[in-house]
Amino acid sequence: MAFDSTENAERPTFPKRAVITGGMPYGNKNLHFGHVGGVFVPADFFARFLRDRIGPENVIFVSGTDCYGSPIMEGYRKRVEEGYTGTIVDYVTANHDSQKQALEDYEVSLDLFAGSALEPARDYHAALTTDIIKRLYERGYLHKMSTRQFYDTQAGQFLNGRQVQGRCPVRGCKSEKAYADECDLGHQFDPEELIAPVSQLTGTTPELRPVDNWYFDLPAFKADIEQVVEAWEKDPQVRAIVPKTVRESLAQPVIYIQEKFREAFSSCEHELPEHVVQEPTGNQQSFSVEFNNWRERDQARGILEAHNVRFRTGKTLLPFRITGNIDWGVPAPELEGLSNLTVWCWPESLWAPISFVQTVLAEAPEGRYSSRDWHDWWCADDAAVYQFIGQDNIYFYCVAQPAMWEALNWNLFQDTPIANYHILFMNKKASSSGKIKPPMASELLEHYTAEQLRCHWLSLGLDQKAVSFAPKAFDTSVSHKDKKTGEEILVCNDPRVADPALKESAFLTNIFNRLARSCFYGAANACGCHLPEIAPHEDAVETARKATLDFERAAYTFDAHGALTIVESFCRTANKRWDDASKASKGDNAAYEQALADAFVALRTTALLMHPAAPSGCEKICTYLGFEPDLFFSWSHAFDTPVELAQLLGQSPAEHQITQLPPRFDFFKGHPSQNRKGK
Repeated sequence: MAFDSTENAERPTFPKRAVITGGMPYGNKNLHFGHVGGVFVPADFFARFLRDRIGPENVIFVSGTDCYGSPIMEGYRKRVEEGYTGTIVDYVTANHDSQKQALEDYEVSLDLFAGSALEPARDYHAALTTDIIKRLYERGYLHKMSTRQFYDTQAGQFLNGRQVQGRCPVRGCKSEKAYADECDLGHQFDPEELIAPVSQLTGTTPELRPVDNWYFDLPAFKADIEQVVEAWEKDPQVRAIVPKTVRESLAQPVIYIQEKFREAFSSCEHELPEHVVQEPTGNQQSFSVEFNNWRERDQARGILEAHNVRFRTGKTLLPFRITGNIDWGVPAPELEGLSNLTVWCWPESLWAPISFVQTVLAEAPEGRYSSRDWHDWWCADDAAVYQFIGQDNIYFYCVAQPAMWEALNWNLFQDTPIANYHILFMNKKASSSGKIKPPMASELLEHYTAEQLRCHWLSLGLDQKAVSFAPKAFDTSVSHKDKKTGEEILVCNDPRVADPALKESAFLTNIFNRLARSCFYGAANACGCHLPEIAPHEDAVETARKATLDFERAAYTFDAHGALTIVESFCRTANKRWDDASKASKGDNAAYEQALADAFVALRTTALLMHPAAPSGCEKICTYLGFEPDLFFSWSHAFDTPVELAQLLGQSPAEHQITQLPPRFDFFKGHPSQNRKGK
């Protein structure tokens, strides 16, 4: 039965063209499991699904190494101190190559994993950066501001963002790892607000000295952002955490002051700009002072500091810094005589996906994509952009970016943000720059297959909450003490402990494998290695159809956990049906072939739906069934049975040959290490 997009009015609709992006990792490190499992594998799942759903010529999946900025400069500086002799470009290139290889090892199917400072995307990115900054300036949304930057008097130099650390000043944030103007949880603030700053070069307290930079007038777009948030709140594809987080940044400018400073505040309150005092409620220890705008709030900060009133600020829209004074960055165009500036890495990383798409289209062979004009992918009414990000990046992608897109007036539509919660490691937040070090993505492949980990991560439900990743191979906690020797037995060495990371892969290696082998071995025994000639039961076809529609709805809302649950339930039911029917058909060749026909329908549907999660194994099934992937995985024929697919090739069931499997053949295999004792 051919696919008909009009047959069910409740089916979700998809764009004609789509761009999928994955958050860009910094160029100072390799990828740990959180990068791959939390962002890239979910993005790849949706990219592969969309290629099957709307055609590979209509999908572009891009990401890349975030090459510029202070984190990279600081990482390079430390390497040089350790004896590294390469250039900063060498340093970034090596990390980029490692990141690219890790993604390839996990079968992440990027059309381009670029580098903002590396060929082939470098020149496209630099040109777009210049165009955007000039456009924002010409439209009156860039303002030159003199702000204070940290200066280490002992080292005799200005410090970049990562060379200063202190405590986050944003009320309610407990981060002890805040840099010059942002903390590791994504909160933004002015450098002078940082609590207890320490230079990472000398360990001294740095001074604040004035420097000129360009800032984007983000507060001017508060109403536009509110409109975007209202649309996101009604959009089933946008998770509730996104508008909730964005609304926190739309709050009025507020200062919070502890009650113990009440008397000092009262003595200078008459000097403050127009404001409203809100008294503490419940168990609150601070009262709040609300201002009309950020300028008046900052004026009040200076007055309060002069009167020794300590305070914390709340989240609000502030001018968004565009340029900086570090050497390693995309050069900013000279404006009003202000030269030798570079672009802060966060703004240019927001438009990097556009420059990467420009690169893809310019470098692709003729006919590879349905349009070579980047505007058809980023501005057209029938296109969409899906950005997979971590929750700590919501401010940049969902507050700053929508405002800049509006300011540019290029008809850039607002993207669909897919913000995942963090993957924890052994129930704790892990970071390559923190105390708890996560395993590198490449290390995991010494114990698990890529498909095992892909399915496990996709099943964690990161759209709902932060979930722990606890691979047994890396669990060094104590399981128990040996009764005879008293020796502590670690979880990783205890054969009695099941591996949580293998829960989902049991479906691949057992249930799915079993259905595939039953079909192939059954066809070899009963059909001479061709498709069954008996038509499948209508209820077998209808069950496959329902699973396909349910899967489509789950994939539309980026619910990978729900989508895989649908497939597993369907495949388990199909296996049971095969078991019951094949046993009941002993001695009845026609009944056996009938059971086989039903099983082949289930196999094709399971392979189609599992293709985004476990691509290699599903593509192997496709090949052994004698079909080309473009036909077999196309949702234009999502409801077609294998026999109907063969008919599209002009073949009868008897004419369509399938590959005979060797004995005990597996389409999905476990990692060799899992066969060792204790695994």
